Order: sequence, then C-alpha cells, then structure tokens
Amino acid sequence: MIEIKELNKSFDDIKAVDNVSFDIKEAEVFGLIGTNGAGKSTILRILSGVYKQESGIALIDGNEIYDNPEVKKNVFFISDEPYFWPNSTAQTMGEYYAGLYDSFDMDAYGKYIEAFRLDKDRKINTYSKGMKKQLAMLLGICSKTKYLLCDETFDGLDTVMRQAIKSMLAKEIEDRKLTPVIASHNLRELEDICDHIGLLHQGGILLSKDLEDMKLNIQKVQCVFKDEADKEKALNGVEIANENKRGQLYTFTLRTTREEAMARFSSVDTIFYEVLPLTLEEIFISETEVAGYDIKKILLG
Repeated sequence: MIEIKELNKSFDDIKAVDNVSFDIKEAEVFGLIGTNGAGKSTILRILSGVYKQESGIALIDGNEIYDNPEVKKNVFFISDEPYFWPNSTAQTMGEYYAGLYDSFDMDAYGKYIEAFRLDKDRKINTYSKGMKKQLAMLLGICSKTKYLLCDETFDGLDTVMRQAIKSMLAKEIEDRKLTPVIASHNLRELEDICDHIGLLHQGGILLSKDLEDMKLNIQKVQCVFKDEADKEKALNGVEIANENKRGQLYTFTLRTTREEAMARFSSVDTIFYEVLPLTLEEIFISETEVAGYDIKKILLG
C-alpha cells in the first residue's frame, strides 16, 4: 500500500506539491490526472525515491522511500522521457536491469521483445518515441516489481499498442497483484483501466475517489416526456447535476443510483427514456463542479 499524507515539495519559489494526501491500495490501478505542472511527475519521483519531500509522509508498505534500497527494489519508475544508456540496445538494457532487480524475468523479456517486434540488437537511440515507450514498459513489467510508476505511459503509442500495454498490465495485476500508478493529462486514456482517480491542480489534489463508486452514484438519462407535469414528477427530490434540452429530448445528469433513476422514469408517462453510461470526463466534470472547479478549464486550459 502507498500512503501519502500532507506531502509538500518545492523547487526554489515554485510549489510543485502542495499538502497532498491520498492512499493507493494494492492491486488497483491508480490514475493521477492533471495538466503539465500539476505535480504528477514530482509525486511519482518522490514515490520512486528520486526526490525527497520537504514535509509530509510518503510510505510504501509502511516504509520511508528516500535512501531506502530495500523499498526501491519493489518500485520501477518509467519517466515521461525514458532514459537509456548511450549506444545501448534492448538486450544490454535488459541485462542491466536484471542486475538491478533480482526478480527480473529475462525469458519473458525476450518473448515480449519479439512479440512487440523490437530489434534487441538495434541501438535504442534509433528507435521512435513510441518504440522507446514500449521498451520502457517491457523493462518495467519484466522487473516484476510490486509497484510500477508510469509517467504519461501512453503518450506516443498508437491505439493497438495502447491496448496491448493495458492488456499486459491487467494480466500482471491478476497474476501477481501488480499495483500500477499511471500519471496522465488525458482522462480518456485512463477510462478503461483505472480503479481509482486522483485529480491534481497546481500542486494540490482536488479529488481522490474510487471510479466505480462515482459511477454508481451518478447517472445520465435521456428522455422525451409526454408533458411537463411528468418531468416535474420524475425529477422531484432528486439532485440534478446537469440538464440539457434539444427539441423534445432532455438529457439529465442525476446524483442517484441507476435503480432509482429507472424507477423514477418508469413511473411516469414518457415517449421514451434510457439510462446511459457516463464517460470518465462527464463524471469528473460533475464531481469537480460540486467542489467549485471547472475541470474543462483545469485540463484544457
């Protein structure tokens, strides 16, 4: 388990992390969302032991991280721009990490290199950005650490490779309880993989919630009523987070369970209604508006 409590880190007069607190459970995918400069990379570097916080607590399995080699054996950090030794190849980097991590699986690494069609003897500095990202992820997964910290993991990968990486992570979680922490500025990249989301803005955390819990308690309903009296009856007493109307078609975002939403709309005379799944972006827009923030401005500038 990862525990962060009242964490602070500055660089000169810039506050990179401002009193941040959240926990990350084992074998769940935790997504850190935020624009560039929100503090995502700094938090990952603190968790990997690259940086030391100025104040607050950062613990992995109850232990301090900085200057603690035993804890670092359980952590693999993939930066947004992975570093490889000059003139190194996929083969030599695999051998290097096998020397750092006792659990590194060279057999699996070789199979993945072949499956991803990466030339193990070609110099990495001739790889494309996407190929370097793939290689970094393969090194991280094959190191067999308990925690995998990924900064903008999917940036530079095409759709097929993104899905391949997500499938690999899912398998590792199921097989050995891997705990990935994935930082991204793109909500859509994390929508189908994350269990828990933390939203960062200007060094502070605005929201940290279980994604499934959020989905259970907010619903999107499209409906055409026969008359306005039915609308009032269906919506009486329920919190409306958002309401739009195009012609006769209403679209509501309601703070309620799916069961209650269906019960309300089935109890009135409608031409038609349906309860639709919300995107992660829609959920976060609703949740952050309640907290007084406009996520569209936060994430899009």
